[in-house]
Amino acid sequence: MDSSIIADRRRLRRKLGFWRIVAVALVVALGFAFYAFTFGDGGTARPHIAHVTISGLIVDDDELLERLKKIETDKQVKAVVISISSPGGTTYGGEKIFKAIRAISAKKPVVSDVRTLAASAGYMIATAGDTIIAGDSSITGSIGVIFQYPQIQPLLDKIGVSLQEIKSSPLKAEPSPFHEASEEAKAMIRNMVVDSYNWFVDLVADRRKLPREDVLKLADGTIYTGRQALKVKLVDTIGGEPEIRAYLKSRGIDSELPMVDWDKKSNTPFLLAGAVSRLITIFGYDDLMKGQDINGILPPKLLLDGLLSVWQVGHD
Repeated sequence: MDSSIIADRRRLRRKLGFWRIVAVALVVALGFAFYAFTFGDGGTARPHIAHVTISGLIVDDDELLERLKKIETDKQVKAVVISISSPGGTTYGGEKIFKAIRAISAKKPVVSDVRTLAASAGYMIATAGDTIIAGDSSITGSIGVIFQYPQIQPLLDKIGVSLQEIKSSPLKAEPSPFHEASEEAKAMIRNMVVDSYNWFVDLVADRRKLPREDVLKLADGTIYTGRQALKVKLVDTIGGEPEIRAYLKSRGIDSELPMVDWDKKSNTPFLLAGAVSRLITIFGYDDLMKGQDINGILPPKLLLDGLLSVWQVGHD
């Protein structure tokens, strides 16, 4: 038989083998997806302690709020641990997360786990838990509200640019980055900050069961280590997972229950692409893969990660 025909047949067999592996991988993945949809995913179908991490800048986060709502209504969640590592963020974002955690607490125990940093709106969220556990050297506190705005008029003056404006009233669009704020505008902003600050102080006083006068002394923007915060009653306990488990046991939660992450996960189809690639390599078709683009094998939408997952959850 001609050697070129033999070579063509070998290539054909290799290609058929490649597509068989892809087909098997897709069937297995669909089976796992069906099982997860039907019986639950990641251990959440059995009784467990839900663990949620809130980190970075705090904003109005619809995906997180939806996740917290699912935790609230999930009967398999017996308790919740909220781990916080945040310097703060918007007051409104902190307020919404605070209320969502309080809704959970009305049904099941919630522990606030202060990690490296839980300041300002991060501490606001921590107060939503039934107890606050922090590390010795954790940073917390910074109770207060700030409003900042840029002032670029000096730069415009240097480059010879000016801005003219006509407005319906003196306080419209104030403060402006294009001119110094008037005393009336500063008073308006100050009143807004003070109102939000008073709300924050009252919230801390209520949640920490402290006299308002005592909270006012702490609410000057000062930050505290975990040990300092314990002394002034901004946190309840110094420790980590053993102390978290001990508290939950005191609330009647089985200490043997697994702690399952409810953090936002990468999209499974995205991971499928990597799994298919590894299977192909294991079965000796990696040289064929060099001439194939996995992005062309699976539909583009299946490979999307991150934003698509957020959008899907936020619009359920």
